[in-house]
Amino acid sequence: MDNSTVKDGFLGQKMIVLPGTIKLELSKNLVCKSFFITDIGFYPNALNHYRARKKGVKEYIFIYCVEGKGRMKIQGKKVEVMPNSYHLIPRDTPHEYESDPKSPWSIYWMHFGGSSTDWLYKRYTEFNSDNGVVAFDSQRIDLFNEIYQMYESEYTIPKLELANITGFKFISSFIYGGQSFNIDNQGKTNMVNSVIEFLMNNLDQTFKSEEIADHFNCSPSYLFNLFKRRTGYSLIHFFNLKKMQKACEYLKYTDLSIKEISYKTGIQDPLYFSRAFKKYFGISPKDYRNEQKE
Repeated sequence: MDNSTVKDGFLGQKMIVLPGTIKLELSKNLVCKSFFITDIGFYPNALNHYRARKKGVKEYIFIYCVEGKGRMKIQGKKVEVMPNSYHLIPRDTPHEYESDPKSPWSIYWMHFGGSSTDWLYKRYTEFNSDNGVVAFDSQRIDLFNEIYQMYESEYTIPKLELANITGFKFISSFIYGGQSFNIDNQGKTNMVNSVIEFLMNNLDQTFKSEEIADHFNCSPSYLFNLFKRRTGYSLIHFFNLKKMQKACEYLKYTDLSIKEISYKTGIQDPLYFSRAFKKYFGISPKDYRNEQKE
């Protein structure tokens, strides 16, 4: 029996669980039987999210953490879940996982089955050398949203086939390093990628959204809507999140003072930096650094 400690829901959450009859149909479909998604969802800021399954579940579980943190225990092995990391839990395997109470995670998740999934998991164990950490790529979120929308709209066989072909591409982009995302001839996506590259190369700077828009010769409202639609984040929220994630690297791997790290992330007020860091991660920079030493 599963144990769970979870609120009735999380603000902004979305979740779809396929009926058993549809799952059975997918398992026999010539296109989908090698890979098919049975459950899919997104839990933002999932405070008190906890699951414990003594016997596991019949499908593999995929979890992609984009903010906050948490922890897992899979067959007794503890795994820390950090921002920009993804994890696969094997089918029929005892496990438990929970969101951090101080810095609750925001996760995209799926349950999936099919004849190719054991092989996908084998590749995952072979290639996952960085504790599941991957570079953020907005196209992955786009793919997830496409899958979700197709599952939400109708259960016609062609639509389900397309959704699961897309799902296989989505999961593969993590396991195989996202190489399929390197080719992109779409102007709007190229622009968003250029903005992300610009922001990542200027984490030591401070910009207003108007200044970023001017740099790319477009209106602030156009860039805001385009960026939000493609990534799920506003420009400034994304920029600040990346600054704080960079600060985590400095705190963990350098001896720089909090003040020096504040300046390196383009924030001239160390007190404001500390408040911003705690807002994103639920813990002060000093306490975060001390935790990494334990």
